[in-house]
Amino acid sequence: MLPVNSSRTVYLSRALLRSFTVNLTCSARCISSSLFKKETWHSNTNLKQPGREKYLVYSVNKVNHPRHYSTTQVKLGCWNCKKPLVKTPAFFCKSCNVIQPPEEGTSLFEIMDCERTFTLDTQKLQTRFVQLQRFLHPDKFSQKSVKEQEYSEIQSALVNKAYKTLLKPLSRGLYMLELKGMSIEEGTDSGADSEFLMELMAINEVLDDAKTPEEADKIGRDTKRKLADLTKEIDTALLRDLQAAKALLAQMKYYANIEEKVKEKVSQFM
Repeated sequence: MLPVNSSRTVYLSRALLRSFTVNLTCSARCISSSLFKKETWHSNTNLKQPGREKYLVYSVNKVNHPRHYSTTQVKLGCWNCKKPLVKTPAFFCKSCNVIQPPEEGTSLFEIMDCERTFTLDTQKLQTRFVQLQRFLHPDKFSQKSVKEQEYSEIQSALVNKAYKTLLKPLSRGLYMLELKGMSIEEGTDSGADSEFLMELMAINEVLDDAKTPEEADKIGRDTKRKLADLTKEIDTALLRDLQAAKALLAQMKYYANIEEKVKEKVSQFM
């Protein structure tokens, strides 16, 4: 028979063991309950945008511990059939073939399926433009619902804007600066030095005094060569020095204006 003190020690140890077991079980239940509540809250979060729905797609790893789970990227859903859209940007739903609204934040390069580079393939750009307008033009949706007609007009206008912006080196370069948070203010010299401005004034004076289309055309050829040189310099600067690219694009704006004036001058002799 155990002494009294020993009996109390055994009894106390058993009580502590039961208490520890109960607390451990409760903690495990609380963790599990909290985990699934959190997951349910995320899946019920309202992520809708005008004309689009977003879905949280979960990917659960097959591991022993319940905390080991992950979520994939949020996907957009079709406004008509609610199914996830496979491609971004998605002009049409592959499930129901209904036109979709533009996706917010999509760049003009993504819309035209072009690399984000200053020396992009303009032939590919033109082909893409014709292809998209063949399917998106509002005339194709005259017998569709009001919402589809609206989305067609928006998408078609956006494709037109993307094409015009990316087709010419100047507007393409300015847009690339804009994507990086920079711009060239209208009505300013953008840091142009006095020697450059004097050179431009001289070219404009010669152009104004041109008496024959040949004289004007010579200025036009010289301007084209200068624009070609600037295009090469800007391509390099956009990758290395944005401030230098900004200054070069400002020069390109001036020469592009001269090029337009040459066209007007030549047309006067026609």
